[in-house]
Order: sequence, then C-alpha cells, then structure tokens
Amino acid sequence: MGLAGLWGLFNEIVMIASATLVAIGWYFIRHKQVEVHRKFMLSGATLGAVFFVSYLLSTFLVGDTFYGGPAKYNASYQIFLLIHILLATAAAVMGVITLRYALSERFNKHRKIAPWTATFWFIAAITGLAVFLLLFVIFPPGPTTKSLIQIIIGH
Repeated sequence: MGLAGLWGLFNEIVMIASATLVAIGWYFIRHKQVEVHRKFMLSGATLGAVFFVSYLLSTFLVGDTFYGGPAKYNASYQIFLLIHILLATAAAVMGVITLRYALSERFNKHRKIAPWTATFWFIAAITGLAVFLLLFVIFPPGPTTKSLIQIIIGH
C-alpha cells in the first residue's frame, strides 16, 4: 500500500473513531447523562475536524486515487462515491450547525437536528470505509493524481 493508501487508512481510522464517539455520545444523552454526552460529542466533533483537515492535506499533498477495479463496475462505483461525498458534505455542514446550537445553548434546535446529523455522519463513515476498501483493499488502486507539490515543482 503506497502513501495514498496509508493516508487513506489513517483517515478511515479517524472517521470511524469519530463516528464511534458520536454513537457513544448519543447513547449517553439517551440516558440523561448530559456532561458525558457533551464530552463524547466534542471529542467526536474534534476527530471529525481532524479527518477533514487530514483529508484536505492528503488531497493537496498526495493527490486522489482513482478506482482501479473492473471497468464494468466503474459507473456503479462513481455513483456510490457521489452519494458518499454528498452525505459526508451534508453531515459536515449539519455538524457545524448542530455544534453551534449546542454551544450557544439553543437546545430545542439542537435536539431537532442532532439525530439527523449523527445519522448522516454514521452513513458517511460507513460509505467512506466502503470507498477505501474498494480503492485500496478489494481491488488494486488506480492511478493517483498529481499532488499540489508535484504541480508546483513541475513533476
């Protein structure tokens, strides 16, 4: 597994850990343990932010890896990837909104959006894992685009 795959593995570990912390936080709010809930959710949100920064860095510094599996599955993979990207983007935007509601103590609004946000994040984490497995484990990786560094130095 090359640098793109290793960085992708790191990103997946962080994303799954983030989703796991959110799930645990959800459990605690269901059991009326607000402070424990808050700690898990803030930890999950922090790891979500770490994932986002790491993903952007990997895209700019290493590049994006293309699907290398059988051509007959390429269209299905691209549709699946698009769904993942849309869900992850929606979850990230909703996460910021949900966090802002909680931190500003607008709990009525927070309670309405939070279950949707968590659900979208769970699905984004699972589909992200599937994308990683399809790109680097199940099939050999396709080519990786040039990184920003390669573009700047002309290689």
